[in-house]
Amino acid sequence: MPNAHVALTINGEPTEVAFAPYKTLLEVLREDLNLCGTKHGCELGECGACAVLLDGQPVLSCLVIGIDCDGRIVTTVEGLVTGGRLHPLQETFADLGAAQCGYCTPAFLVTAKALLDEQAHPTRDQIREALSGVLCRCTGYQQIFEAVEAAVDRAAAPDTGTAEAVPYGSGEVERREGPVAGRRESTVVGHRFSGAGGEKPR
Repeated sequence: MPNAHVALTINGEPTEVAFAPYKTLLEVLREDLNLCGTKHGCELGECGACAVLLDGQPVLSCLVIGIDCDGRIVTTVEGLVTGGRLHPLQETFADLGAAQCGYCTPAFLVTAKALLDEQAHPTRDQIREALSGVLCRCTGYQQIFEAVEAAVDRAAAPDTGTAEAVPYGSGEVERREGPVAGRRESTVVGHRFSGAGGEKPR
């Protein structure tokens, strides 16, 4: 079976990639582009661990076929770092213990980013609803909600020049921020993940 060839933008970088046409976006990211922050979970669209942003909207990458992403814009957790600086969400997840084992953290981070991009000052209920499709077995969610609220405050505060990015997987990352880092129509999260085909938002 010949490979599919797709041109898309990943984390702000124009990218061309060839892969087996049956692969999901999750598999393309991890296996062909070595972007392993996005996690394999249930691969059924139930756990939310594989969430990424597609054209700015959260989707479950295990349910999106890679060839449907031609010409699209994909943001993974690796793309949250800007100019070597962590996103405020990454800082507050580290500071408030919102990342524990860290497996679900990338999905929470990108989903929360989509929420804050749309709603600069969400209520606790809006945060809870937006993140409801990403499952966490460690934190009980309280720290996660608090970290999103703290990121809102931090983003509005003057720049203090703190929190440079640290290479993923080092002990320092584990200590300071955890691994840096859905309803399906497909169902997944309350943040209205796009469906299995990753259709463009209307």
